[in-house]
Amino acid sequence: MTAKKLRIAMVAPPWFPVPPDGYGGIEALVADLVSGLVDRGHDVVLIGAGKQGAPGHYLATFEEPPTERIGEGMPEVMHTARAARHLRELTVDLVHDHSLAGPLSAEGRTAATIVTAHGPVDGDIGEYYRDLGSGVSLVAISDSQRSQAPDLSWVGVVPNAVDVSSYPFRADKDDFALFLGRCSPEKGVHLAIDAARAAGRRLMLMMKLNEPAEQEYFDAQVRPRLGPDIEHLGEADNDMKRELLSTARCVLFPIQWEEPFGLVMIEAMACGTPVVALGRGAVPEVVVDGVTGFVRSEADELPAAIEDVERLSPADCREHVERNFDIPVMTSRYEQVYRSVLERH
Repeated sequence: MTAKKLRIAMVAPPWFPVPPDGYGGIEALVADLVSGLVDRGHDVVLIGAGKQGAPGHYLATFEEPPTERIGEGMPEVMHTARAARHLRELTVDLVHDHSLAGPLSAEGRTAATIVTAHGPVDGDIGEYYRDLGSGVSLVAISDSQRSQAPDLSWVGVVPNAVDVSSYPFRADKDDFALFLGRCSPEKGVHLAIDAARAAGRRLMLMMKLNEPAEQEYFDAQVRPRLGPDIEHLGEADNDMKRELLSTARCVLFPIQWEEPFGLVMIEAMACGTPVVALGRGAVPEVVVDGVTGFVRSEADELPAAIEDVERLSPADCREHVERNFDIPVMTSRYEQVYRSVLERH
């Protein structure tokens, strides 16, 4: 018996186009999920900011994403109000919301509302999710994230994914390490620099650096460490990102917080590039220690791990992502969550 086609409204955050031109991990994931659901025959309406870039039906809340205002409250509120207006005019089985304020419009909605928690779930954000009540079904992106607040209205765990076929595989690597991510203390950029320098390896930095806090950290901890062996490339586009991910000897991920996932890890491994990371948050769930990278407890263990990546198999890295973190895998898991929630709704 063929499974029933679902009518799904997908709400993206407002800050970047879907898919993004460069930085924008959530937006990239939303675009891939929409594509996966459309490929499986579902009727998907995407609500986002900017021009249409994903398949299916599309409704915009802003003509251009308010990227330069990221972190301000008003664009998020306007996005939520406009998305809610669009949703009132749609007939759907469920709403899958990836934005922060969007779930506030769920009360009184006849369709089920599912929210993926893309960030931390402690502190104020955890209280916010509790205040939403049981009318909103939460999906975690890792077991680690879910364990941080086990009392929330969780309905499942669906790890993030990438379109593996869009990432170039390369078995022979160049002699540099790579850091890719936000320029923030939580990401441990300064630790990546120190580890690469201690290992005697060049380090390429591709960083998002457009918020005041990011610039402050860069000036205090990153700029003083730059030198001929540490190259700051700015924020790369998708083509440059894939080129560097596929050619680096390893990607460094020395996080300093309980990060709920970390998309760059699976992007790297999809290219056959191992990950050298500190074992916080979801890292042990994503990287297979000694197979697809090295997971270490202390920063002073990272230089030796950078040297040891030569004995790891790029093919094993790629195969690990294909098996666990490819778009069809994530799409199938979300389908199971959708149907489970609808059965109870």
